[in-house]
Amino acid sequence: MEFYQKRVLVVGIGKSGISSSLWLAGRGADVVLADIKEECELDRDALTRIRVAGVRLELGAHRMETFLNSDLIVVSPGVPLDMEVLIAAKKKGVPVIGEMELAARFFDTPVIAVTGTNGKTTAVSLLGEMIKRSGRRAFVGGNIGTPAMEYAAGKKDCDYVVLEVSSFQLDTIERFSPKVALLLNITPDHLERYAGFDGYVQSKLRIFENQGRGDWAVLNDDDEALRRFKKTDGPMLLRYGMKKEGSRRQAYMEGRRLIAGLPGEKEVSFDTEHFLLPGTHNIENLMGIVLAALAAGVDQETIQSCILSFRGLPHRIEPVGDINGIGFYDDSKATNVDAALRAIQSFERPIVLIAGGRHKGGEYRPMVDASRGKVKAAILMGESKQLMADAFEGLIPYAFAEDMRDAVSRASGIAVKGDIVLLAPACSSFDMFTDYAHRGNVFRMEVERLKSVA
Repeated sequence: MEFYQKRVLVVGIGKSGISSSLWLAGRGADVVLADIKEECELDRDALTRIRVAGVRLELGAHRMETFLNSDLIVVSPGVPLDMEVLIAAKKKGVPVIGEMELAARFFDTPVIAVTGTNGKTTAVSLLGEMIKRSGRRAFVGGNIGTPAMEYAAGKKDCDYVVLEVSSFQLDTIERFSPKVALLLNITPDHLERYAGFDGYVQSKLRIFENQGRGDWAVLNDDDEALRRFKKTDGPMLLRYGMKKEGSRRQAYMEGRRLIAGLPGEKEVSFDTEHFLLPGTHNIENLMGIVLAALAAGVDQETIQSCILSFRGLPHRIEPVGDINGIGFYDDSKATNVDAALRAIQSFERPIVLIAGGRHKGGEYRPMVDASRGKVKAAILMGESKQLMADAFEGLIPYAFAEDMRDAVSRASGIAVKGDIVLLAPACSSFDMFTDYAHRGNVFRMEVERLKSVA
């Protein structure tokens, strides 16, 4: 792909959009970076870097002529693909790809790609650690926070590129083909963007689309949507689940021992007794991680060492304090119903739940059903609070909160010694916060404030 003097439009001023624009400008392209945000809403230093590199900015609104007159359009993950300007450009024959697709075309390093509704970032972080501890170099990025383009623009000197891949990124692939692809789970999410659940499933399954012989496709055989998946040619399928089920699965559990083995090789056993991440869902994800690591050539001893030492990531069922015997846990990353449901199921102690945020199109009743017998009360906040209240009505007591301080105060007033106050929103954060990390940090701050007056 030659870029010299080509007109390239990059849509979306996020990390990936900025990285793509700077890299393309360095290759001699005539680059326009477009976003519907106004200049006053954007970081001044970032805008200066963009302009110094010779990239032109179009802010505040999308211009049809810019889209139609481009030789290539590169979209950031959060950009809706059903925008009129994009549809018109595609109809005219303008190629539209994503930043990850663009980046992957410019490095030869084998890719380990991880997708799924929940657990992607944790899986990518642990896989990256396993690769590094095995004595090899790894770039860890993608949707986790560091764009793949950062690797393409650098020395490209790693043994593996380990990428978190979202459904939005998979929507814009053409040739992207990971050496090892891990699909953790598929449950309803982002239904505000897809026509239905099946559309979301098909988006996730695209991670296997371009794989061929010599590649590995790893998937959760206990997941209803994935158990039906078949691929008659191409990659070697590796399935995992909580039970053995004959020779169908290459990883399964025997008590607290994780048994795994590649086809034609002897099974090996891993101790998960002291694995620090709570919940069955984390054990499920760990099986997939172990299979992906084995496929990448990581040895048994290194995998075991990482299992025992990995402490998890912030805002994922993270303990943030104890006040008078009440434990406070931050699972702000639970941005959909299934993630919140799994967080609730991770505890045996009674829970006072803090939930709510921007609605993403899912049904809340499964979370309510999981809460019965576990959640003694719910504190609901954000744009979705009335929708959630409708689901909780008559089944679990609830109250509304105006903001996080109000929510933490109300929850601590209900909880007693031995209880858990759990932030598991089941919604995105964008109604009240900049992102899930901001929401979690505010929760932690309010718990700390409560401690100071306790």
